[in-house]
Amino acid sequence: MSSVSAYYNGKTVLITGATGFMGKVLVEKLLRSSPEVKAVYILVRPKAGQSMQERVANMLKCKVFDRVREDCPNFHEKIKPINAELTQPKLAISAEDEEELLTRVNIVFHCAATVRFDEPLKHALQLNAMGTQRLLELARQMQNLEAFIHISTAYANCVRKCIDEIIYPPPAEPKKLFDLVEWLDESIIQDITPKLLGAWPNTYTYTKALSEYLIQQERGNLNIAIIRPSIVGASWHEPFPGWIDSFNGTSGIFVAAGKGILRTVIANNEAVADMIPVDVAINLTLAAGWYIAVHRPKNTLVFNCTTGGINPFFWGEMGKRLLSPASTDAALTGNRGFYSGLVKTRTGQTDSFCVRSHCVSTSDVPLCFRMMKIINRLHKSMMLLQYFSTQSWDWSSDNMNMLMSHLNTEDKKLYNFDVRQLHWSEYIESYCLGAKKYLLNEDMAGIPAARQHLRKLRNIRYAFNTTLLVIVWRIFIARSQMARNVWYFVVSLCYKFLSYFRASSTLRH
Repeated sequence: MSSVSAYYNGKTVLITGATGFMGKVLVEKLLRSSPEVKAVYILVRPKAGQSMQERVANMLKCKVFDRVREDCPNFHEKIKPINAELTQPKLAISAEDEEELLTRVNIVFHCAATVRFDEPLKHALQLNAMGTQRLLELARQMQNLEAFIHISTAYANCVRKCIDEIIYPPPAEPKKLFDLVEWLDESIIQDITPKLLGAWPNTYTYTKALSEYLIQQERGNLNIAIIRPSIVGASWHEPFPGWIDSFNGTSGIFVAAGKGILRTVIANNEAVADMIPVDVAINLTLAAGWYIAVHRPKNTLVFNCTTGGINPFFWGEMGKRLLSPASTDAALTGNRGFYSGLVKTRTGQTDSFCVRSHCVSTSDVPLCFRMMKIINRLHKSMMLLQYFSTQSWDWSSDNMNMLMSHLNTEDKKLYNFDVRQLHWSEYIESYCLGAKKYLLNEDMAGIPAARQHLRKLRNIRYAFNTTLLVIVWRIFIARSQMARNVWYFVVSLCYKFLSYFRASSTLRH
């Protein structure tokens, strides 16, 4: 029996950020692994011209729910949307909905956040920090609350090279900062943002650090855990290998490189590309919720959900994987008419992965012009990513190991977050195939033909380069006696080696 699954059966859960990438995987896993969960309340706000009901309906149509849809066609009946806005006082929840939450909720998973690195500071503070504070205030009034789980980021304390599973002092006093941005003009806030951020690279990591401190200060008697995932990528196994619906993080790199749009990513070959599959992060989150609800630790538990210290994967290795015909090239180019090759060049202290694309169809030329806006946005994203692709951090994982030791055999299978079992080459291939299938919604039938086409192109390139080398060498030999002597020596050495190999084979037989 799974202790974790059994715990959530019969419970009422509140989830923020359920319509986001990690939120959807959390909702799906919870409903699939604990089919007797009583209810799942999700806080949703109208967005981009869509009402709350429309956003929830679109979320439930997502392919991520296909497995649970097969097992339980009426799973959507357990999902209870609540109209809310984290940036508003008391979350803008109606009195009726608030009363329902206060009397019924047993576990809160706080996933909502703006993950944009260049988000204006005021909005990032309102959602990531002040929104967390408001949710905590609501949670402290819940009569039957057993656990509060906050999704942070491993980079909340990126100004430190060695990051333990503790809450560090904040970059600023949160309440003073909240008061400051409330009365200052937006343009002035924008002007002083670099000074306020200090060593923090962006408003996302800065406000996440503030949120952790706020949780520590205002937790009251709540049982709280903080999950710090690194760069969240496609799923490893669940609900499907390679499932992804977000261009954030490395997903945009894979797609842009495969399509020939991305030309350069500045990265350090020796730096760790600390990716974590989304299902690993969610399995850890659910297991942590069970643990703190059952064991009720006195202090806030922090879990660094990373791979670098356990099963490291380097940016240099990523470049090699992206060169593999089994991964980005064939998976993402399909039969669009692009060929992508990855080349590493060193500039100063960093390495650049340069993706050179060759258009083989003249009909793609107008498309290139139409995609200039996308290319500019991509370039901006790459500049924001540079801070993380040129450095490495050391994260401790003692609490992750402790939690794993408390899981029984069934739980270790059902809620697997042991990244030592992760094979990066298989994962990257699955990631790229998933990006093609789930992100780009492209036909997978063209992949075998695309791979064969790429092999032909590579063979032509190798043959051309070899022919060119022989021609240049022959011209050089004709003009230099020393070159002829070297040539004859190499040929003689090869002949002797072949003769020795044949003689050895004959003796063995």
